[in-house]
Amino acid sequence: MSEDERPEPRYGVYATPEEQRARIQKPDATWSLETGESVTDAASAASPDRAAPGSGASSVGARSGAIDRIVTFALLAYALVNVAVAALALLDFPQYAATVFEVMGIPGEYTNLDGGRVWGTAAAISLVLGYLITAWFSVRRTMARKLAWWVPLVGAVVTHVIVGALAVVPLMSDPAFTAYLSSMG
Repeated sequence: MSEDERPEPRYGVYATPEEQRARIQKPDATWSLETGESVTDAASAASPDRAAPGSGASSVGARSGAIDRIVTFALLAYALVNVAVAALALLDFPQYAATVFEVMGIPGEYTNLDGGRVWGTAAAISLVLGYLITAWFSVRRTMARKLAWWVPLVGAVVTHVIVGALAVVPLMSDPAFTAYLSSMG
């Protein structure tokens, strides 16, 4: 059977991918990925009567993007409250240390007042800077439509490691704290 004698294709078996897409009015996903245009935009441009908002895989991507933004900004809002409270506590480091002593059951009183004020202020500033850097990266990733929910979590861990190290320095130089630690070991 020659090519001229072939029967008319019933299911597009002889059609090229472009002809098949034109026939079923589906956008070219490869083209969409290369140009950065979303599949929904390409579908709307190709056939506005067939594009239905909230349908198809692109709406799942839009929903996950919205969920990512909500989670990211909820984490940032929660962190903002915690940073404000913790920074104020660290600025009054002698009272912060007294609370640490009480919670840990350390007998005695915190006496490294000058060192506590310096290191507490450094810890508070580091906490605020860590939050600002984390918020900046989160907003940039969100604006670039990249997943950003993890940035506040990683930022919190990194910032708290730094702040914890700064807060431990004046505690380790306090006689009551070091006596308590040596009595434990």
